[in-house]
Order: sequence, then structure tokens, then C-alpha cells
Amino acid sequence: MAKPEISRFFGIIVALLYNDHSPPHFHVRYGEHQASVAIDPPALLAGSLPPRALGLVTEWAVLHRDELLANWERARARQQPLPVAPLE
Repeated sequence: MAKPEISRFFGIIVALLYNDHSPPHFHVRYGEHQASVAIDPPALLAGSLPPRALGLVTEWAVLHRDELLANWERARARQQPLPVAPLE
């Protein structure tokens, strides 16, 4: 199944996988970099991002924690996750 994109900002693309494994997390692409980031608390689980991009992703995840957790549950149930506002 595809990774539904839920947000995009400053060249960073955020997506979720359907029925993904715990802990609750999302996937990030930034240029040639890819990473998995935990939702609560935001933390790099796998992969790598430049420090500035990781800081932006972490800030965004803190601001949208509840939406991300709700989307995690939607994706686990194989429902389309909802868009999350980008970092501005």
C-alpha cells in the first residue's frame, strides 16, 4: 500500500503507513534523506535527517501531536489519514 502524505513544508514530506507497527510514528522524506519519527514524544526512530530538518519536524510534531495520534489510529484501521497543517 502507498504511504498517504499528510503534510508538506519546507521541502519536507510527511506520510503514514497503513497498519504500521508500534510505536506510533510517521515517515519523513527530505531530499535524499528518509526517517521514521515517533509521535509522542517526537524522536528519531530510524534513518537520518539534517539537524535543521529534524528540528522543524520535531517542532511540527509537538504542535500537531493530537492530530498525528488520531491519524495513526486511522491509518492502523486502514482509513485515509487526514491532512495536517504544515509548519509555517
